[in-house]
Amino acid sequence: MDIAVGQTSHREMVVSEEMVARYAEITGDYNPLHFDQDFAKSTRFGGLISQGGITTGLLHALVAMDMPGPGTVFMTQRWSFPRPVYIGDTIRAEATVLSIHERKPRAEIQFVVTNQDGLEVLNGEATVYQVEPVSGA
Repeated sequence: MDIAVGQTSHREMVVSEEMVARYAEITGDYNPLHFDQDFAKSTRFGGLISQGGITTGLLHALVAMDMPGPGTVFMTQRWSFPRPVYIGDTIRAEATVLSIHERKPRAEIQFVVTNQDGLEVLNGEATVYQVEPVSGA
């Protein structure tokens, strides 16, 4: 792995109604918290929120495309969602390498995702593995 302990990377995006609708089409998650304004307003969230998978999807993109990069997959994930992500929020994911396995292309990475107000909407850690192409393939 071409990374170092303490190395960081980040990625951000704006969560849109279109993303929420497309995520629901793919996964079948049509929870009224994501689509029914009246229902969502009547809850502690006070408005429409996005599916958690959109937030974690940003982490998947960060790992697969930025750090460690192409060929990297998640082995384990441990997430906590202290606050919701609302439609229209700008979320920023930051990853920090905690440790790297000595003999395997594996690393432990810490994640924090914040919204445009700097409030934490996700935190956690994951083990990632960088897949090597098979020789002769």
